[in-house]
Amino acid sequence: MRPLTIYAALFMAFIYGPVLLLVVFSLNDNTFATFPLKGFTLRHYVEMWSQAPMLAALGNSLRIGLGVTLLTTAIAIPAALALTRFRFPGKPAILGAMMLPLVIPSIVLAVSLLVIILKFLNIPLSLWTVAAGHVLICLPFCTSVLMSRMEGFDPSLEEASRDLGSPPWQTFRRVTLPLAMPGVISSLLLGFIISFDEFVIAFFLTGTDNTLPVYLYSQLRFPNRLPATLALGSLILVGSTLLVVIAEILRRRGVQSNNPGDL
Repeated sequence: MRPLTIYAALFMAFIYGPVLLLVVFSLNDNTFATFPLKGFTLRHYVEMWSQAPMLAALGNSLRIGLGVTLLTTAIAIPAALALTRFRFPGKPAILGAMMLPLVIPSIVLAVSLLVIILKFLNIPLSLWTVAAGHVLICLPFCTSVLMSRMEGFDPSLEEASRDLGSPPWQTFRRVTLPLAMPGVISSLLLGFIISFDEFVIAFFLTGTDNTLPVYLYSQLRFPNRLPATLALGSLILVGSTLLVVIAEILRRRGVQSNNPGDL
């Protein structure tokens, strides 16, 4: 076996080993996440549904994720269209500013938002402030996905629609939006995943109501609640993986397809 293959196998084990252990311990018939394993059980998955605070936090994350996804994609569509179709002064600066959350550490961004919200805007912390922070970090991802899609199809199709007398809105609705739909769906999926799984900004900006990642973190101190937490984490892991795979398939389809017949 070549050294590079060994290195790749060890690297994958280091990255995904803890994730796989999460699933293993969620199926272990033991209150504590330790070896040796005591047996197979689905009891923890059943008990998970009786944890009212956990389900409330799950509902909060779902509502925030859905709202953030819709709002971010609604902002990203015209932004991506403007950045790919038009030339205007300051375009590189605007694009760079939009992409800043990708390079700023999450802890720095969270503390900055906390200071602005509490000291300058004097707004109490709540799920609304968490959602505002999530829009900020999701926007560059959604915009990038949509830009890659809009750069991938032929703009002459839009020109042909305008030449035939269609107003701009009709051209957008009947030509641009259908062609960009794989990117729109991918943007929705990625935005939801990022918002749903995000911890640092939610930890700093949440009020009395917790999101699911913040709640799960708080429960790590109570060993008797750990099995249900592991079970829910396993379900989220499976769901997030499926959404990421779907989003990546749609993103690649958006980049590779260049005409309506490919859709």
